[in-house]
Amino acid sequence: MRDIDGNDYIDYVGSWGPAIIGHADDEVLAALTETMKKGTSFGAPCLLENTLAEMVIAAVPSIEMVRFVNSGTEACMGVLRLARAFTGKQKIIKFEGCYHGHADAFLVKAGSGVATLGLPDSPGVPDTATSDTLTSPYNDIDTIKDLFNTHKGEIAAVILEPVVGNAGFITPKPEFLNFLREITKQNKVLLIFDEVMTGFRLSYGGAQEYFGITPDLTTLGKIIGGGLPVGAYGGRRDIMEMVAPAGPVYQAGTLSGNPLAMTAGIHTLKRLQGSGSYEYLDKVTNQLTNGLLNVGKKNGHAMCGGYIRGMFGFFFTDGPVYNFEDAKKSDGDKFAKFYRGMLEEGVYFAPSQFEAGFTSLAHTTEDIERTINAADKATLLGCKATCAFRLLAVDNNRQPSWGARQLVPSGSWPWITIGNPLGVQGNLCLPALGRE
Repeated sequence: MRDIDGNDYIDYVGSWGPAIIGHADDEVLAALTETMKKGTSFGAPCLLENTLAEMVIAAVPSIEMVRFVNSGTEACMGVLRLARAFTGKQKIIKFEGCYHGHADAFLVKAGSGVATLGLPDSPGVPDTATSDTLTSPYNDIDTIKDLFNTHKGEIAAVILEPVVGNAGFITPKPEFLNFLREITKQNKVLLIFDEVMTGFRLSYGGAQEYFGITPDLTTLGKIIGGGLPVGAYGGRRDIMEMVAPAGPVYQAGTLSGNPLAMTAGIHTLKRLQGSGSYEYLDKVTNQLTNGLLNVGKKNGHAMCGGYIRGMFGFFFTDGPVYNFEDAKKSDGDKFAKFYRGMLEEGVYFAPSQFEAGFTSLAHTTEDIERTINAADKATLLGCKATCAFRLLAVDNNRQPSWGARQLVPSGSWPWITIGNPLGVQGNLCLPALGRE
C-alpha cells in the first residue's frame, strides 16, 4: 500500500477485512470495468445478485436464503428486526466488546472504535433503544445462564462475533459456542453469528464451518463485496421468508445488491475457491503471529496472541485473553509506541489494540519476514523510545477533536511537527503517549 507521499507499507488492515486477495486485484478490476459499461445501479434485481446469492448459500451452512444490503451495520439492523418478528420477543443478548455496527440497539458495551476511543454507551442513543439489550462478558457461560433464568421467555436472540475481532482477536473457549447453541435451542431463542468479519476468512464457510456450529441466522459483509460496500443477512428458510416481499418484515435499500458490489464479490469468492487458498493464509498468518510474539518476548515484553487462517491479533499482556476485560489489561502505551515504530518501518497495523489484523493471499513470506524484522527493531528500540505519538485531528482552536485519549497521560498536549506518513490532510496534533 502506498500513501500520497510515496511511502510504501505492508498492510495488515486490509480495508478492515475485505481485502483478502489484496488491493486492486487485476481480475476484480477488469470485471468491474466490464460491469460498469452496462450501468452501476438499476433499482431492480440483477442476475449478478442471484449469482452471488447462490455462491453464499452454497458456502455458508446456516444460510438457505439471503438478503443483500449495503453494510454490516444494515445487515445487523435487519437481522435484529427479523429475529424479534419471528420470535415475538424483544430482548437480545450481546457480548461486551463485540461490535455489530452503529445501530442504536447495539451501542451497549461495544467494541471497535467505541472501545478504541474509550467512549461510554453512545450519546444520542435513547434509553428506550437499549432497554432490551442484555450484555454478558464473552466466554462467560454462567452469566448467560443467569440471563436466561432472569429473563425466561423474553429473549429473542443471542448475537455474537463467533471469533471476536473488535476487541482485539479473541477466540471462543472450546465449549462456549456449543453451549450457546444448546441453550438457545432449549429456550427457542435464535442464535445469530455476526460473520461480517469472519465470513469467508476463517474458512470458505466462515467461522460456523470452521467450528462446526450452525446458527439460525448469519450476517455477512466485507469479503462478499470484494472491497465495495456490501452486507447481507441470511439463515433458515422459515425465518427468512418473513422478510418482505415474501413476508411482513420490511427492509429495503436503493443500492442493495448493486451490480458493482456483486461483481467484486463474485470474483473474490472465485479466487478463494482456488486450491490451497486457506492453507496459504494459515501458513503466512502462523509465521507472522508466532514471529511477532517471539521477538516481543525476546525483547522483554509480556505478550500473548493467536490466529485462525487469515485473522490474527496480539496483546501486550501475559494473558490469557478470554474477553474484553482481559483485553483492557493490555499495555496501551506500549502498543501505541509499537504501532508508531512499525509505521516508521513501513508496516501498517490497525491503530488500536482493540482491532484484529488481517492477512491476504497477496502477502508473501518475504513480507512476513520483513514485518518480523521490523517488529524486532520496534520492540527492542521503539518501545523504549523517548516519546511516542498518536495522530489526532484538531479544530481551529488547536484542540484535539478526536483521539484515543485513554492512552494519553494527563497533562498538556505538546505540539510538534513530524512527517505525515499516511498522507492525512488538515491541521494535525500529535500528543505524547508516554515517556520513559
